[in-house]
Amino acid sequence: MNYLLMILLLVFALSCGTSTSSTTPQGNDSGFQRPALYILGDSLVDVGNNNYIHFTITKNNFHPYGIDFPRGKISTGRYSNGRTVIDIIGETFGLEDYIPPYMDPTTVGDVVLRGVNYASGGGGILNETGAILGNRINMDAQLDNFANTRNYIISMFGDHDANEFLAKALFIVVMGSNDFIDNYFIPFLSIPEQKLLTPTMFVDILILRFRLQLTRLHEMGARKIAVANVGPVGCIPLERRINGILNKTEWHTKSDSCINEMNDAVMYFNKKLNSLVMELNSKFVESKFLNVDIYGLFTHVIDNYQSYGFENYKDSCCQTLPGPLRGLLPCNPIGKVCEDRSKYVFWDEAHPTDATYSVFAKKLLERNSKYVYPYSIQQVYYT
Repeated sequence: MNYLLMILLLVFALSCGTSTSSTTPQGNDSGFQRPALYILGDSLVDVGNNNYIHFTITKNNFHPYGIDFPRGKISTGRYSNGRTVIDIIGETFGLEDYIPPYMDPTTVGDVVLRGVNYASGGGGILNETGAILGNRINMDAQLDNFANTRNYIISMFGDHDANEFLAKALFIVVMGSNDFIDNYFIPFLSIPEQKLLTPTMFVDILILRFRLQLTRLHEMGARKIAVANVGPVGCIPLERRINGILNKTEWHTKSDSCINEMNDAVMYFNKKLNSLVMELNSKFVESKFLNVDIYGLFTHVIDNYQSYGFENYKDSCCQTLPGPLRGLLPCNPIGKVCEDRSKYVFWDEAHPTDATYSVFAKKLLERNSKYVYPYSIQQVYYT
């Protein structure tokens, strides 16, 4: 009887010891725990933060934006007819839902442990970028918002576990396009700035600021950071239309071709950004900074658009103004939408369609993608 009693007591003790466990951001050891995704950027990856901003003209939470968005949701605030490239990458990673916008009042509590999107349409590296659009959340302010998220994670788990959690998370930064579109190359309004600064001088200022911002992100615990360069913004429908309307000037050639001077400045920025990514990898050896070559990928798709099933790479699918003015303005509720969005590279004056983003995601996630280096996105995400 004594032996039986001892066995029962031992079983009871073991069961009590295994029934309690401490909660950490990493969860349990039953399998692979998907790292969190934190996104900072502009309208290319904004999923609705600008919906909650007052006094801004860059807000798209209305029809026909989101006309092809899945799961019954429409007009989410994404600058597309459907998903962003981040949404599609998240689907590929097996995420159960899309990463929510920081400004959404429901993005609180344990939700932030899955990931948060801080991106804002009109946002830029420089705080003055996008001022003509009204209020927006620039890079410095997005970093402030991430700091709030980080403080919440620390309050839940303490410094050690919070740092381990953030070290496993993947950070994606898509910033810089608006610094060219809505800052240095604004028609007429940017003439005084262009007289003071050459394009190379302006880019050097951008890189100096971006270095400080990426360093701050690292200081707040980010260790896996994918940084996208700027695409060929001189070829978006908006700039093509501007080129075709304005008289020939130093910057414009009165045709619907790309604005080469704009793309030249962007390529110089991208070259400097590549050097910056390599510099940060050397400086912070415990981290992995990735250079995501959006310029090269976007140019490849435009040059080979028919091979990807597209029929139009110059015009916007959503037509707000007629004829040669098409592509000058964002889409609006009375805009005429093309019947087959999968045939257009661009949805509106500046942003790709869901179909284009699908091509981007597939190419970026290839095992040996030539558009991501020195590490692959898959390699960094799953390690």
